Amino acid sequence: MLNGLVTALRTLTLLPVPGKDAERFSSSLYWFPIVGLLIGAVQAGLARAGAAAGWPELAALLALGGGVIMTRGLHADGLADLADGFFGGRSKEAALRIMKDPNVGSFGALALIVVTLLKWICLLELVRHGAFGMLAAGVMIARMAQVLLAARLPYARAEGGTATAFVEGAGTAHLLVALLCSVLLLLPLVNFDLLKAAVLMGSGVVSVSAVGFLSWRKIRGVTGDVLGTCSELTEAAVWLSAALVCKFPFPGTL
Repeated sequence: MLNGLVTALRTLTLLPVPGKDAERFSSSLYWFPIVGLLIGAVQAGLARAGAAAGWPELAALLALGGGVIMTRGLHADGLADLADGFFGGRSKEAALRIMKDPNVGSFGALALIVVTLLKWICLLELVRHGAFGMLAAGVMIARMAQVLLAARLPYARAEGGTATAFVEGAGTAHLLVALLCSVLLLLPLVNFDLLKAAVLMGSGVVSVSAVGFLSWRKIRGVTGDVLGTCSELTEAAVWLSAALVCKFPFPGTL
């Protein structure tokens, strides 16, 4: 079971983790929310350091940059590839071919700019309100999102790919464990505020559903790039919801 944690850490981070990979890579999906929380905790720590220096703009940038470095930019690369493929390819075959091209086109560059700017704006609002728990929650829910998508859609490439082993072995058990684990991890991050937890989790589920629907319509499944995009967009969606909650608090709350 711990081999699944090793695989999850090696897949989602640049940490040099000792040990053997899991025999079935799909078993690592159980650990994705926990690894997401680890990444989120690092980003929240960086944001706290910037905030302590009295520079919220730098704090938001540190959190954003820390996440990119810890993940080797893997998910951002997936977002760029998906944008190029989905908007540049008219057919499934064309989209998959473009997504496999390592070069970044205009659609990919624009997607990276827009999503990165949105994230920075949301992080800035979270830092100003000291909402570091919700910052970490967004990263954790984004990794849960990958599990949900992998468990519900087939792999799109007939010849397989880098994420095949994760997607083909994923099922209902992975989905349920990831959801339950994420809820349990989320509650202390929002001080056991059930309404805030529902808003953040709901925004994550909406994001997953949207990416899954678009991916099914375009390529009839998922790829590693789709999973990476799902993580990026879900992170942005949860942070946006969290920023709105901070800026416009619920009646009767601070």
